[in-house]
Amino acid sequence: MPKFLIPAILFSLFFSSRAPAQTELRFVTWTSESAKVWAEIIADFEAAHPGVKVVQEVGPSSSTEFHDLVTQKLRNRDPQMDVFFMDVVWPAEFAAAGWALPLDNFFPPAEQKQFLDAPILANRYGGHIYGVPVFVDAGMLYYRKDLLEKYGFAPPRAWPELVQQAKTILARERDPYLTGYSAQFKQYEGLICNMMEFILSNGATLWDERSMRSTLQHADAKEAVRFVRDEIVGAIAHRGVLAYQESESLALFTQGRAIFHRNWPYAWEVANDARQSKIAGRVGVMPLPAFPGHKSASTLGGWQLAISRFSRRPELAWQFVQFMTSSAMQKRISLSMGRAPARAALYRDPEILRRYPQFESQYQTLVRAVPRPRTPVYLPLANIMQRYFSSAIALRDSDIDGLARSAARDMDRVLDLLRDRSAR
Repeated sequence: MPKFLIPAILFSLFFSSRAPAQTELRFVTWTSESAKVWAEIIADFEAAHPGVKVVQEVGPSSSTEFHDLVTQKLRNRDPQMDVFFMDVVWPAEFAAAGWALPLDNFFPPAEQKQFLDAPILANRYGGHIYGVPVFVDAGMLYYRKDLLEKYGFAPPRAWPELVQQAKTILARERDPYLTGYSAQFKQYEGLICNMMEFILSNGATLWDERSMRSTLQHADAKEAVRFVRDEIVGAIAHRGVLAYQESESLALFTQGRAIFHRNWPYAWEVANDARQSKIAGRVGVMPLPAFPGHKSASTLGGWQLAISRFSRRPELAWQFVQFMTSSAMQKRISLSMGRAPARAALYRDPEILRRYPQFESQYQTLVRAVPRPRTPVYLPLANIMQRYFSSAIALRDSDIDGLARSAARDMDRVLDLLRDRSAR
């Protein structure tokens, strides 16, 4: 063999023995309580797409902290982030900033109709669609069936009725560790979800989307806030609830130390798992109560997948989004995690309903859930509302009238930006 052929042969053998180059797709996600399930689904995508490697970048579980991580990458036009989870209140912000890729060419109206209306509406801004829902959330009331039955109570339909039932049970049980109500009243986005449900169920709103003016200073809105301060935090719930997010408030309930509990649909699975809950089998769930003369209101929650406008692989990113939000994957997520699917047809799926019969009754609540107002300035408005609600309900003698006026004034200044922009 000629000597000059030996290096060429060795070179060929070396590179032919190496694994083929992989195409990386970077997926920015939050810390999940079901990380193993997500990893298995991603592995299935990789198996169906040889040569593709999905690299997960796991951020914090807090929605606020995860928002900071994602916005930093988008603001820096980071080309390495392809797909990311997006909270239901972010699409307008990310769309207006030019950060999220419009999905109209990938996600046509006929396909959008396979999903629940509310999350699709939440993902639309300026006539375009920016996210595909993975699962949906809506506020629900969980309660101790055994305690209500013990004292002859039907599940409460009105907030004052809930308070009266809790006071009666607490007085008769005489359990120093038992509290009447557990929810999310820490100063973070969950506080807005909880307070919005009280306010809307009293016939009020957070702000008027037509006039772009705050309505927190209106009497019905202040009455709902005052009720939470005086009848919930100051009466049937211990003050530790002011520091609770979802996990802490649910832990109190599953330890058998709360009569009523507000949370998202996933809490059903945890509360009825004997390995995690002391009250498994003794839990009921229903729509949240309302104030007399008004209708129950539930805040829409949930997460969607979005594609960065700065991704170098938008077509591959869409294949990943399409796979992750498919009917088969949503069913798998639902069965594995107890998450409420975003696809309407899955609420008629026999296997899901056998495993989670409560989805049949929860469907109407999920369909009627109210999105938080869609606006690119939601974040500064949310910061104002969080401070107002926290101050108003934390102090027994808080000046709710003054705090509401101040919050409304600050919100109007932010909303003025939208009016100025639309006037140009």
